[in-house]
Amino acid sequence: MKHPETIPDLDLLETVLAYNFKDRTLLERAITHRSWAHEKVAPGDDLEARKLHNESLEFLGDSVLGLVVAYYLCNSYRGGTEGELSRMKHRLVSAPTLAKASQGLALGDFLRFGRGEEKSGGRQKNALLADVFEAITGAIFQDGGLEAATRFVCHALREELAAADPLTAAKADYKTMLQEKLQAERRPAPRYTVIETLGPPHQRVFHVEVAWDSGSIQGEGHSIKTAEAAAARAALEGMRVQESKAEGVDS
Repeated sequence: MKHPETIPDLDLLETVLAYNFKDRTLLERAITHRSWAHEKVAPGDDLEARKLHNESLEFLGDSVLGLVVAYYLCNSYRGGTEGELSRMKHRLVSAPTLAKASQGLALGDFLRFGRGEEKSGGRQKNALLADVFEAITGAIFQDGGLEAATRFVCHALREELAAADPLTAAKADYKTMLQEKLQAERRPAPRYTVIETLGPPHQRVFHVEVAWDSGSIQGEGHSIKTAEAAAARAALEGMRVQESKAEGVDS
């Protein structure tokens, strides 16, 4: 089932993607949110809706993207450890990175949403922008194979790939650093607990406590994830101070 009146300019989109589809129905699916699909089929007909929206392509694209980025990193950082490569990959395929890449390609302008999602500002939501990037990656892979998908990913993420380095990735991933430090010292993994939530719904501030076998400390942020990262960073800084003092006493 096609709805030409709601299909964006696919010629322009192919130019933006630097890829021409052999099967344009894949591209149409890639830019179609489930809210649009469910408005076009009979109520309750989930199977027909799934044929129209992009969630299966998003699932495929997630795996393809991970493979392409992992292959790039292994070739670019041949001496990298598994931990270093994993941290760089995690950052490159994260929702904020993919949303930024989507914004750079103006993919939000081409998305098809249902009326409710459109009114709620779906075109500006980072999660949905990241999802469509994955869906388009999956569509290109299905249409043109791994080589075509690799070219797209390397084109769309060229700045992020060029800027990737082990040190930056490590500094950005404080939770992983804290866990790896404790594991290396054969200590239990850290535990994170939301202690308090303040502010109105559009300006939430979360206070999270991280606890480990010999201490605890809190961090705050506008999401649970950022609050956990702040707590992990504070824990690492506190441990470094204690270790420096211990070294001073020993010497």
